[in-house]
Amino acid sequence: MKNNSSFNSYFHLALFSDFGPVRYVFFSLCLLIYTIINCANVVIILTVCLNKYLHQPMYVFICCLSFNSLYGSAGFFPKFLFDMVSDTHYVSRSTCFIQIFVLYMYAICEMTILSIMAYDRFVAICQPLHYHSKMTFKMVLRLIIFAELYPAFICGACLSLTIRLPLCGNKLNRLFCTNWPVVQLSCVDTTVNNITGLIATVTAIFLPLLFVLYTYLRILLVSRRSSSDFRGKALQTCLPHMVTFVNYSLSFFGELLLNRLKDYEINPFVIVVLSLEFLIIPPIINPLVYGLKLPQIKGVIFGFLRLMKNTQM
Repeated sequence: MKNNSSFNSYFHLALFSDFGPVRYVFFSLCLLIYTIINCANVVIILTVCLNKYLHQPMYVFICCLSFNSLYGSAGFFPKFLFDMVSDTHYVSRSTCFIQIFVLYMYAICEMTILSIMAYDRFVAICQPLHYHSKMTFKMVLRLIIFAELYPAFICGACLSLTIRLPLCGNKLNRLFCTNWPVVQLSCVDTTVNNITGLIATVTAIFLPLLFVLYTYLRILLVSRRSSSDFRGKALQTCLPHMVTFVNYSLSFFGELLLNRLKDYEINPFVIVVLSLEFLIIPPIINPLVYGLKLPQIKGVIFGFLRLMKNTQM
């Protein structure tokens, strides 16, 4: 009875290994990555918020993307950094479920925001005369609210089913808490969880993916019938979003693939890479892509840096 109680109260993150003093090197590297993520995304947020010229739908959505990166990183890095230097790697049941909600909320919200950004580019390029009448302040606000509530509903529905499961073990072969490994610890049939998870994956990942592909197909068709100058401007505004979307899709599909494979058949290094890439790569790449590719944001950032340099002199 004591073991069953401990299984219900704590989870063991079994993928952590004792690297001795080397773990402090890994800790320093991960802390540096976390600092870069925070600084890069805060710069994008401040650039958009403080410059009135950037108070346009596209830049507001970029700002939301950076907020979401900070949110997801905050749900992962503090606990991960603590576990790297800790001798024990146990997490309470409540903390584990909170982390699952935060990380899945981040993952789905990222895809939802990218889909909304694709719609914004579609209207701007394919329906330019109707852009300002369609992308009003109220519409932008509604889309942002939808981007938050829709993932929250999906995550809440999946997690509520997982929380009620009786568990026969506490070992998670992961670096952080994820939903499917917890479901696999269940002592009872999990068909309902499997069906709900499949529906959530389709509605939260594959439907937005198809929508983005559809919008870019329409943009491509319109661009082919337009002048070279028009195609150049369309490419300039769409390229950062395309890079961001492809980067995130590949990263997150790695996590989806990992959840459907058997842990004992996968090399632990592969599990680590597939687990961490969607939490580390997009939050770093996104601000770099938008900061360097969009001249409006790049100009504001470089202007601010020159102002700081002149002030110090």
